[in-house]
Amino acid sequence: MAKLSKKIKVGVIFGGRSGEHEVSIVSAQSVIAALDPEKFEVVPIGITKEGKWIAGSQAIKFLKDKIKVLPFKSVLSPDPTEKRIVNINEKSLAPIGDINSFSQVDVILPVMHGTTGEDGCLQGLLEMANLPYVGAGVLGSAIGMDKVIQKQLLINEGVPVVDYNWFLISEFENNADKIIEKLEAKLQYPMFTKPANSGSSVGIEKCHNQKELYNGIMEAGRYDRKILVEQGIENAKEVEIAVLGNDQPMASVPGQIMPSNEFYDYDAKYIDGSSEAIIPALLEEDIVEKIQNYALRAFRVLDLAGLARVDFLLSTDNKKIYLNEVNTLPGFTSISMYPKLWEASRVSYSELLEKLIELALRRHEQKNKLLTSYQPKKDWYK
Repeated sequence: MAKLSKKIKVGVIFGGRSGEHEVSIVSAQSVIAALDPEKFEVVPIGITKEGKWIAGSQAIKFLKDKIKVLPFKSVLSPDPTEKRIVNINEKSLAPIGDINSFSQVDVILPVMHGTTGEDGCLQGLLEMANLPYVGAGVLGSAIGMDKVIQKQLLINEGVPVVDYNWFLISEFENNADKIIEKLEAKLQYPMFTKPANSGSSVGIEKCHNQKELYNGIMEAGRYDRKILVEQGIENAKEVEIAVLGNDQPMASVPGQIMPSNEFYDYDAKYIDGSSEAIIPALLEEDIVEKIQNYALRAFRVLDLAGLARVDFLLSTDNKKIYLNEVNTLPGFTSISMYPKLWEASRVSYSELLEKLIELALRRHEQKNKLLTSYQPKKDWYK
């Protein structure tokens, strides 16, 4: 990839109204620290759990300290001629301070995991504002977030996934016995219960019996109206691949997760620090090739861009591969798998961020060449 030719103003968006709010803040800290100040000027843009925006050097502090009353609020104009973050006085809605430092943001780097940040909502706003941004567009982000739709498309593409079932939490509350009976007829214990739209293992439970299954479904229902129940694969290796690129993406070496808990849950990922990763994973060459191929096929069929982390389960009994899920904005903390996989593939953290920003700018440039209006032969609408 070519070197960036000028200093780029990067808006790093983090936080948000999601169960992954705290993870997002940690990711943002790592990203901001790694962006080369000789090449990039960073504008931190925090979104509180209540959905308030605040931009500036103190944004991370305000979110970490959970300050409810902010000194000002920030807004991103959807007007494509603006392309700027504006700080305003909440009472008068008048611009305050030196807003020039926030004008004409060149590119947005979202590290907002979970709902409203990773599911197409933020991407829709950025499309309205005609701002280049890192990662998948509206459609790819929405599909990548919804694990049920994601599986249906992958099956259609011939990519193997575990057996599963899904339903709405309202349906379960009205007829729990019938749904559990249906699940037990199709799947075997252990089963995994998941919110269909979530990440970082928030709301996920491994269920070994009917009581745990009921409780796991209710727990998942705290985070989403749509519930996914998957067949557990016993003695499975958890393998991850990082994908980088737009129309011609590349796959990293695989990494194997050795979770400290029974499965790779939220605590095992972020808190106890005792989970281990084997990078590159100790797998046969043909298995690695198949996993990388499945990851690239998934990236294409889900219409992704920029980056994705693709998670697999590999049965140790029969070596069958299952694509578990695709993450369109994977964690970017110092211990996150996505940057570690690329580091093992000889792309450093800072180089990776530079490549992602360049990919975003290139994709935006290509998209802006497309026609957005049509001139009919006659002005029939007058």
